[in-house]
Amino acid sequence: MKTIGYAIVGTGYFGAELGRILNEQEGARVVAVLDPDNAPAIAQELHCDLETDLEVLCTRPDVDAVIVATPNYLHKEPVLCAARHKKNIFCEKPIALSYADCDEMVRAAEENGVVFMAGHVMNFFRAVRRTKQFIAEGKIGKVLYCHSARNGWEEEQPSVSWKKIRAKSGGHLYHHIHELDCIQFLMGPATEVTMVGGNVAHQGEHFGDEDDMLFLQLEFGNNTYAVVEYGSAFHWPEHYLLVQGTEGAIRIDMFNVGMTVKTADGEEHYLVHESKEEDDERTRIYHSTEMDGAIQYGHPGKKPPLWLHGIMKNEMRFFNSVMHGEPVPDEFKPLLNGRAARAAIATADAATRSLRENRKVKVEEIIG
Repeated sequence: MKTIGYAIVGTGYFGAELGRILNEQEGARVVAVLDPDNAPAIAQELHCDLETDLEVLCTRPDVDAVIVATPNYLHKEPVLCAARHKKNIFCEKPIALSYADCDEMVRAAEENGVVFMAGHVMNFFRAVRRTKQFIAEGKIGKVLYCHSARNGWEEEQPSVSWKKIRAKSGGHLYHHIHELDCIQFLMGPATEVTMVGGNVAHQGEHFGDEDDMLFLQLEFGNNTYAVVEYGSAFHWPEHYLLVQGTEGAIRIDMFNVGMTVKTADGEEHYLVHESKEEDDERTRIYHSTEMDGAIQYGHPGKKPPLWLHGIMKNEMRFFNSVMHGEPVPDEFKPLLNGRAARAAIATADAATRSLRENRKVKVEEIIG
């Protein structure tokens, strides 16, 4: 088996762990890393080269694919550089903070004939894969409606993370694009969006400038709908995805972690992650002080919990298999060309315009 050479741009909490996982995969090796703050220690840990110039990294002949795990607002340049030098790309979510930037990145990948995979890990949840299977089998009938909530309460911060600065993270809607992307993975792209909300309880120097309460209503043009809640102004924390069909319903609970399928035959229960140990660990974390405003903060040097490591491992195993030429299921192909990630941002941009202009917005207004 050929060994695929990977380079990582951005070696903080996520990027470093992706590198550790890749080095454990058969036929994979991290050959170089780039990060102005964290790369020296990670290069030493991963036994790879330290690069300080993006162009140099992307022109290395031993680099077959570039992993982009910088903060959200810094994704575009390394993606375009990698595409220009015909390197395959994995980019953490959200791939960009506007549809226009996403479109430029997707087109660059297409024009250069490279894979452009987005880091939407919910696609790799065991429960999401099972939900997709049950829907295809007709177990809950036709899907009529999805409802997701990802919210909690944020206390004052000793220092304000970039994740709380709208210009850097995009705020809750963009930084936590997982649920919106997952709903469109199950239901197809939304056609019209309405969003209301704002920053209702978190102003001042100890907070960022993101909206802390957002409510989206999605319409799909075929008499099906979805509602999505995000925010850090909720003292009753929730994190779930509910799928309602004509013959039953599926609830993926990520707070009291577990999956429930309800039909006329009764209830069935399944894991959300790969093992009960992972589900139990996530439940414990959500009920502990490690969570703040529905976010589990990571930082360079901290190792992700077991459940998060598990889905990151699933994701990297899949990407590495694609690099080795293994066949890709049709439903995953939009994840490998940036189109699904771009569609999620198109819907988020439509929601943002709806909030700003106080009206329902067609997604095609964003796409043009």
